[in-house]
Amino acid sequence: MKTITKKPEVLAPAGNLEKLKIAIRYGADAVYIGGQAFGLRSRAGNFSYEEMIEGVAFAHQHDAKVYVAANMVAHEGDTKGAGEFFLTLRDIGIDAVIVSDPALIQICFDSAPGLPVHLSTQASATNYKTLEFWKKRGLERVVLAREVSMEEIREIGEKTDIEMEAFIHGAMCISYSGRCTLSNHMANRDANRGGCAQSCRWKYDLFEMDRGVAQNLVDEDEEPFSMSAVDLSMIRYIPDMVDAGVDSLKIEGRMKSIHYVSTVASLYRKVVDAYCADPENFEFDPAWEDELWKVAQRELSTGFFYQEPTEDEQLFGKTRKIPQYAFAAQVLAYDPESKIATLQQRNNFGVGDEIEFYGPSDTGFKQVVRDIWNEDGESIDRAKNAMMTVKMVVDEPVEQFYFMRKKK
Repeated sequence: MKTITKKPEVLAPAGNLEKLKIAIRYGADAVYIGGQAFGLRSRAGNFSYEEMIEGVAFAHQHDAKVYVAANMVAHEGDTKGAGEFFLTLRDIGIDAVIVSDPALIQICFDSAPGLPVHLSTQASATNYKTLEFWKKRGLERVVLAREVSMEEIREIGEKTDIEMEAFIHGAMCISYSGRCTLSNHMANRDANRGGCAQSCRWKYDLFEMDRGVAQNLVDEDEEPFSMSAVDLSMIRYIPDMVDAGVDSLKIEGRMKSIHYVSTVASLYRKVVDAYCADPENFEFDPAWEDELWKVAQRELSTGFFYQEPTEDEQLFGKTRKIPQYAFAAQVLAYDPESKIATLQQRNNFGVGDEIEFYGPSDTGFKQVVRDIWNEDGESIDRAKNAMMTVKMVVDEPVEQFYFMRKKK
């Protein structure tokens, strides 16, 4: 009989305090956040120390963990204040820091003893000897390079007992382990110190010079050229990740919406729980993948896990049409007697729209918007003002922190 000795954690992104709480409510065992220094997401809603204190308290009340990404490549002068930063994180109760630069790792060990350190994927750990190297230096976990194959993960897991973390969903950097300088040269923003302008995702014309004459190689009816990889999705292959010994399943997206975070975290939670509960009789439900497409922004692939990505895994041509949903509202309250829900608007919606509600433990239900009332009880056709509070009758019970989305 097949049994699972250790259920991996579902690790979700949290770009701000609201996303942290949503991720945990929707099933994440842990979240990773950024502080206001030493990270690679300078444009994310990074956390102040006060917000970290609140986030850690919330997470620990729900038996979840909080990790802080401090994974920048440090140039001369960039390490100033790092010791105080790590010491403060330790005293706040942060469960671990995610670091790539050896200097910052050493500063953390020297200044904040007892604060666990995880090696960032930026460090390109691709073999078991590398993991053993970092284990001997006191690290507890290594976030594997995204270029590692499933076969290599199995071998690494057999030869070392340091914890392994692997990305399972989200955007993929086109350069090796994210070490890119396109943004530096094209936008004067250092990608490895938190300023990536995502130049690879821009659209380009592609020219060939023939005897001094430029010929555009992109036909008028074709999608402009990009250097952008499609997104990663391992929703169908969680059993392989578990069996290979991966300890933490990481979702990318600290700059994504709460619609994305809630949907993706809850889906991977369902798949992990289903497989670990009964691995021998596990069957993948296609509805799980269908749900992912409601927040997908690009095509999805398995990255490097099973083969070297080919041109088919790049956004060189037109993508196939995928269902497009918009995050429309968040449930603030519900009256079971009148069946009226109080909503906070997050996107324009109105009477006649096809909508869908879903919650932390609920797969959701669909209905059509029939009536909307504003805060003064007046009937309105559309909720078109940002963050306005409205009420409407819903067909099935909902709860606070449920979300409503509409089909575009």
